[in-house]
Amino acid sequence: MAVLYEGYTLCGLAPAQTLTSSGVHGIELERDGDHVLVTDSERSVTLYKVSDQKPLCSWTLKQGQSLTCPVIYNSKTKEYVAVSDHKVIRIWKEDEITLDKAFKATLSADVWQVHNTQGAEPVVLFRRGAIRPLDSLLSAPQQTVEDVLTHEEVLRWSTNLNADSQHCVIFTTEQKGDHFLYLQRLNPNGLQKYRLETEEPGLSPLNFSVSFRDQHICLLYFYPNGRVYQSVVPVRAVVGDGSQALTLPRRLLLSLPVGDGLLEAASALILDEAHVCVVGVPHPSAGTGKDFLCIWNIHFQTLQAGKEMTGKIYGQLWSFSNKLFIPHGKSLSVIPYECPKSCLASALGKLRQTRTVEGKSPPSVPSWSNILHGETVPPSRAADARKTRTSRKTQSMPSLTMDQIFDLIKTEPAEKVQQETEAFIAKLDSHDLQNVVGQLVSALVSRSLTDTSFYTGGLLSQLVQTRTLCHSICPELVVLALGKRDYFLCQICLQFFPDIPEAITCACLKAFISMTDSDAELINLEPDAVSFMDMLITKDHAQVGFQNGFSPTSVQNDHQMGDGRGSAVKEHTAASLETCPIILNKAVLLNEILQTPYSENYLLPHLKDLSTQNVIVFLQYLQFLYLKYSQDAFLQRKDLRSPTLNQVMDWVCLLFDAHFTVLVMTPEAKELLLKLHTFVKSQVKLFSELGKIEGSLQEINKMNAKKDIGQYSIEVLELY
Repeated sequence: MAVLYEGYTLCGLAPAQTLTSSGVHGIELERDGDHVLVTDSERSVTLYKVSDQKPLCSWTLKQGQSLTCPVIYNSKTKEYVAVSDHKVIRIWKEDEITLDKAFKATLSADVWQVHNTQGAEPVVLFRRGAIRPLDSLLSAPQQTVEDVLTHEEVLRWSTNLNADSQHCVIFTTEQKGDHFLYLQRLNPNGLQKYRLETEEPGLSPLNFSVSFRDQHICLLYFYPNGRVYQSVVPVRAVVGDGSQALTLPRRLLLSLPVGDGLLEAASALILDEAHVCVVGVPHPSAGTGKDFLCIWNIHFQTLQAGKEMTGKIYGQLWSFSNKLFIPHGKSLSVIPYECPKSCLASALGKLRQTRTVEGKSPPSVPSWSNILHGETVPPSRAADARKTRTSRKTQSMPSLTMDQIFDLIKTEPAEKVQQETEAFIAKLDSHDLQNVVGQLVSALVSRSLTDTSFYTGGLLSQLVQTRTLCHSICPELVVLALGKRDYFLCQICLQFFPDIPEAITCACLKAFISMTDSDAELINLEPDAVSFMDMLITKDHAQVGFQNGFSPTSVQNDHQMGDGRGSAVKEHTAASLETCPIILNKAVLLNEILQTPYSENYLLPHLKDLSTQNVIVFLQYLQFLYLKYSQDAFLQRKDLRSPTLNQVMDWVCLLFDAHFTVLVMTPEAKELLLKLHTFVKSQVKLFSELGKIEGSLQEINKMNAKKDIGQYSIEVLELY
């Protein structure tokens, strides 16, 4: 899942008096990903080292002059190239103190922008669409420049890229409400013109973004109504008249919520083939009047990360070396981000839990393949049971519409809302259920947060068990369940939501461990998970010997010390095998935490918020699980929901990483650490022996492949 890390300020800004412009004219890479050139809209350009958050050099024009396009860095000549007053090209090196002594050349036509690609010669794009290499212009600055655009056509945006070893300049234009795309190929030269499909009358794209993948140029454009489209442009020249505009097909990628009215200052930027970054669009779960920076997964239509930005948003956004540069208020901020490779499992989960639980009803969420090809998915057993339970009610009750249900949720008591909503969803098929449940849960949670006397925990639990939800649809659901101490709802959310953020996982962990035993005994939890823990605690374990790389004998041997501590450890270990350090219901909830998908990098910072006592209790429980699993290899039944041994060991390591110093300095943890060290040591020993066996078997396989053995033979294989 994509993530936005903590950002920092690169520099302050001096916005225009009207607050419509940030004052930043452009940001360009310099020598590497850690150096950028920031050009303001007036007279200066500054070189920053991003990691140090400090300026290295700054150059300023004289009063009355202005920079009219972003300054670029020519990596071939180690020189900076700027355009002042639309026609004057200036070139200088880093050791130049002022721009007065820089090389200057006055051109015959107005320049739109100078484009530079790493390893390629800079090119100059003129306002009337002509393109010239920088070298040729410097050799003859007053050469005639042709008009590529028609009389009323105006250039709006441009960029450049290397596409399959082909340097291309791409720019868009507008003429009487129509928008066009030009693709200029260089070496060899070739120009292709495309007409973009029109949106609603009067709407022009707010911004464009391009990327190159799968031998095609992907153009993304973003409209004020929140719609994000993508068009695919072929790199190779299209057969036909280059002056004739071809219609460029498009497809809708996202339809973002814009609230009331249209967007004025917003921007969308391609991060990779699956992720788009958007700024200036309201967050689906936040109130109006707040500006956010969000990362959306365009393959699965999910919001992956969001960060509120303080101050005014100007609709500007740049990305270099996995860092986002965004002007807001009076600051230019740098926000690092990460977008792991996109797949369905990583968009809705993190591929952490590989063992599937058999015996469960299949989810009613249709697969993406089924959606694309129009196949139907049979409803889950939960949905069938729900329809059976409410069939008699629905026969005698008048059916309500979706709008009427929402009106009920806003005003009626919890009992009536639950009754009417159950009757409403009972008559829906699986496809309609997929579209409706998310809206119902959001409405129920929204009222529960504003009206403390209203809460429909039973109804929310039923909706979650339809398996048509994920955490990103209603991020406040688990938080609400924790606030209401509805731990059954927390449990099923942990089971059915594969995209729960690590911060929420840790919040659940802290709540479960801190719960009093008297409160835990009153909770009704999912039966299969309770059955597993009941079997684990009450089962008589008479088995001895090595299981999963551990045996009580190994503990005794590893702790034969002169001070007699070995016997004490042995006695305590035997006692631990029979006694769970926490009561059954707490253990069931902690098992859900162990099986929740997570990413280690994102989980560790939140684990550090746990108190030392909570960490010790959790480690004691993990030790109990490890001992039970080590003594009986057949505890993990596929028909019961239970954590795996690998998950147990992973969480032991996570807690050590997050609290190593505190645990070492805590006297109560000394004996626990000693025993857990033995467990890890036994696992290392097991895998070491397995590695030796693997190597031996590989050698045997090689030996057998070389020999021609007859029908009858006796061979002696010596393993050493």
